[in-house]
Amino acid sequence: MHVFIAGANGQIGQHLLQEMANSDHEARALVRHPDQGPELQKLGATETVLGDLEHDCSEAMRGCDAVVFTAGSGPHTGPDKTIDVDQDGAIRLVDTAKAMGIKRFIMVSSMRAEEPEKGPEKLQHYLRAKRNADEHLKNSGLNYTIVRPGRLTNDDGTGKVAVSERLDSFAEIPRQDVARVLLAVLDSDNTDNRVFDVVSGDTPVVDAVAKL
Repeated sequence: MHVFIAGANGQIGQHLLQEMANSDHEARALVRHPDQGPELQKLGATETVLGDLEHDCSEAMRGCDAVVFTAGSGPHTGPDKTIDVDQDGAIRLVDTAKAMGIKRFIMVSSMRAEEPEKGPEKLQHYLRAKRNADEHLKNSGLNYTIVRPGRLTNDDGTGKVAVSERLDSFAEIPRQDVARVLLAVLDSDNTDNRVFDVVSGDTPVVDAVAKL
């Protein structure tokens, strides 16, 4: 597939480009500044396109078969920026994908996004924005997968995870392993219209996703 990656310059996005470089898929990386392009192409992007999630990205998405949304303002930014990117930016991209006939949409969300009021007070605005974007995607009619990782780390990935529609422990997971899960989702029909949590575990990524 020709895959449009929103958030390609972020940490998960960069890992995903590296993983996709050894796959049968082609990655079109969205960048906000031209000088970001060469480095992302070195990592594995087939091409880079200029765009901004706070504006229309339809031309940047033209010709793609799937979208991976791994952009984010981060949980520690202010509410306004979180709404602009994590909520409204994601919703805008979902609507654009639907309008352009792109049927596959993979969203990186967060564990406990479905119940933001139960999260730490300082993260509730972030979880609420994620929930709103997730619900919009689920109701869009697109073929969706919503991946909800636990606490993200910059550790080297182990290649082994635990996945379930609901995990009790809000454990950690390296960003590299989240990227590996995203690639596995692209290759797995059993993730169509599914929402699942993912943290570090004992099962190889491809096997864990296949058992969902």
